[in-house]
Amino acid sequence: MGKIVCRRLVAAIAFACVLAARGGMPPADGLQHYASPHHNENRDNWSGIIGNLRRYQVRPNESLIEVARKFDLGINALVAANPTVDPWIPSAGSTIDIPAAWILPDVPEPSGIVINIPELRLYYFPRERSRSVLTFPLGIGDQGRDTPTGSYLVVEKITGPAWHVPKSIRAEFPRLPSVMPPGPDNPLGSHALRLSHAGIMIHGTNRPWGIGRRSSHGCLRLYPEDIVKLFGLVAKGTRVTIIDQPIKTYSHVDKVFVEAHRDKSGEGDVGWALHLLAVKGALVRTDLAKLTRAVQEMRGMPVEVTLAQ
Repeated sequence: MGKIVCRRLVAAIAFACVLAARGGMPPADGLQHYASPHHNENRDNWSGIIGNLRRYQVRPNESLIEVARKFDLGINALVAANPTVDPWIPSAGSTIDIPAAWILPDVPEPSGIVINIPELRLYYFPRERSRSVLTFPLGIGDQGRDTPTGSYLVVEKITGPAWHVPKSIRAEFPRLPSVMPPGPDNPLGSHALRLSHAGIMIHGTNRPWGIGRRSSHGCLRLYPEDIVKLFGLVAKGTRVTIIDQPIKTYSHVDKVFVEAHRDKSGEGDVGWALHLLAVKGALVRTDLAKLTRAVQEMRGMPVEVTLAQ
């Protein structure tokens, strides 16, 4: 039996035991979509929730793409947080959720850059533990051109990168030149970080509306203003860890939080969320109805799922 199957079996058994102890599933009302962010005082662990959730009133003639860039979010994240809102023509004056809080990825000894594919987001963990973790939205590889997971290094920093157009892309778009020089039409933007994986870079873009989407040929795109900021912080040799964590959980004292994003199947995995909370010893403090609903809705922001006392 595979490790994943075993883990999910353990989570399912734990789920049944908790249900038996409580006399059935708790009611689903009272789901709290807004968690009060907690910042872990123990910087050695680099765990917790960063950022703050807030609400915003849409201005006349403002699309969610414009709102997303205003708050340094990807468009898909804003749409997931506001599933009933038209992303192109939201009602002027309507109030929307700004999902600008995140549970930090669960990575052993996080350092340098950590990229979580399902949430289309990059985290930068500075060497100085007294400084804050920074985070930026990403555009990533489209289906069939998936950005590979794994551990890599930044091997080159490039200002004004030229784009050497891959043969596969020129086959699709034969009018493209073999090399596109730096400039406003260059899809690499103003700066690039080349990784030790052949052909993969973290770079800017000339199409900022693609941030927060699966829109690249495998590379990782940042808003033009974000790549400039990250480029100034990152040195050659910086570790880049690319992970696949559609479900993140966090337990702080007596509070429990979950953050769910769409995976490749487009479905949330309640069993995996149960496993993660069981490993942290937080299952007994978890409202299973709230957890199930939060994972199924996949709104991409921390949701408190603490069992009411």
